[in-house]
Amino acid sequence: MSVPSEEHLPLYRQLADHYQQAVAQGALPPGARMPSVRELMQRHGVSLSTALQALRTLEEQGSVQARPRVGYFVQDHRVHLLGHSSEPDPRCPVQQIDGAQFAGINERISLWLEQGRRAQVRVDLGAAMPAPELFDHLTLNRIGAALLREFPDVLVLGNSRPGTHPLFQAAMARQALEVGVSVAPQEVMATLGNSDAVNLALAAVTERGDVVAVESPTFYGVLQAVETQNLRALEIPSSSRTGISLEALELAVQNEPRLRAVVVVPHLQMPNGALMPDSHKERLVAFCRRHDLALIEDDIYRELVDAPVLQRPLKAWDETGQVIYCVSFNKTLAPGLRQGWMNGGRWHERIQILKFARTRNMQVWAQLLAARTVGTPAHERHLRRFRGALRLQRERSVQMVARHFPQGTRLSVPPGGLSLWIELPAGVSSMVLFEQALALGIRVAPGPIFSNSGRYEGFLRLSCGLPFSPEVEWAYGELGRLLHGQVRALPAQRQAA
Repeated sequence: MSVPSEEHLPLYRQLADHYQQAVAQGALPPGARMPSVRELMQRHGVSLSTALQALRTLEEQGSVQARPRVGYFVQDHRVHLLGHSSEPDPRCPVQQIDGAQFAGINERISLWLEQGRRAQVRVDLGAAMPAPELFDHLTLNRIGAALLREFPDVLVLGNSRPGTHPLFQAAMARQALEVGVSVAPQEVMATLGNSDAVNLALAAVTERGDVVAVESPTFYGVLQAVETQNLRALEIPSSSRTGISLEALELAVQNEPRLRAVVVVPHLQMPNGALMPDSHKERLVAFCRRHDLALIEDDIYRELVDAPVLQRPLKAWDETGQVIYCVSFNKTLAPGLRQGWMNGGRWHERIQILKFARTRNMQVWAQLLAARTVGTPAHERHLRRFRGALRLQRERSVQMVARHFPQGTRLSVPPGGLSLWIELPAGVSSMVLFEQALALGIRVAPGPIFSNSGRYEGFLRLSCGLPFSPEVEWAYGELGRLLHGQVRALPAQRQAA
């Protein structure tokens, strides 16, 4: 294949234009793999620098997408008709919800969950959970069987020492060190996932009526935890690029004397997918230390980030015990284990007391299984395959949104994770979509469940945890059809806006 000569253009541009034309004409369809750098050099007789520049130019134009350690692939051109999600105003937090208004989030969330359970769901795009087949169950079964041979009475003996098993503590302390978190093994406390950990952290650092700063939007489980403990939430704007607004937090400190804690998900924030930059993490830790706020870090999604280097948790910048660090393996190792761990910083002893009072001893077998699995070469291979599968599913999901959803739909593609946070066209309701889609057997997560402030009616979270199948593609087509119907029903002036 020869490249047409255009002397006024640099050679890399001529090469990029050649492939851009092939994409536009359909000779290279969406999803097709581009020639590698080596193939471009051999095929067109160009240098390494020219081949790389051509591919990067195509990427900047939106014609191809790079997949780390895999190569470049042709992008669906409609994806680039989607604008980025709008960013919140960082200068002012959402108005605080008073106790009377805040009460009821548990009931509303429970009703939404129950509706989904009662319905005949064919395609579940509402749960941020990977499909079972993406987990390495064969390795888990093998290690689990070996543990039962090694500890034959582990399932019938109670834990003779209250607390966390020493083998689990040692394994988790080693793993934490790899990402810059230094904790002694005895400072590791086993939990039933991160919901258990966040609830314990809130109980340890607050009293009835205190204020807790949460990201907006945020995972609805955090809002439920705040209400359950008779606390008040202050929703702080969260950017899909950098996470929680430090400017809004500064205003919150000035206006809320009973602000006691900040709850954040720094890696792939749920639901907007933000990846907090290291500079932002360092500033946030310093801010909480300066104002004596407990910083509760929910680090459940860090291992799902697509990046060549490991992400450092907020805890890596913590020198005074201001960060309560919460880790869970529900999304990456085995949802059925419900295994996690936490370090309570300067509140660790109080959290241990609360934990024992609430749940007594933790089951040992799940701890031993996690200790023998996490950090092993087999687990690292699983995580690489896992991230790769999720990346493909995410890319396909974005293509489906671009293909089927109405004009005006916007989203910011996250650098990893399990879901997309989608901004719908003006005037379109995600709650109406939820009801309509559920009647067809499709479950989605409407925006209002991620806040108690009345916001996000025009937002939608869709899961990318399911491998693509004809039924999943059908579901995206039906969602698009329902959304187009809502747009057509809008008054003409709102459609024009």
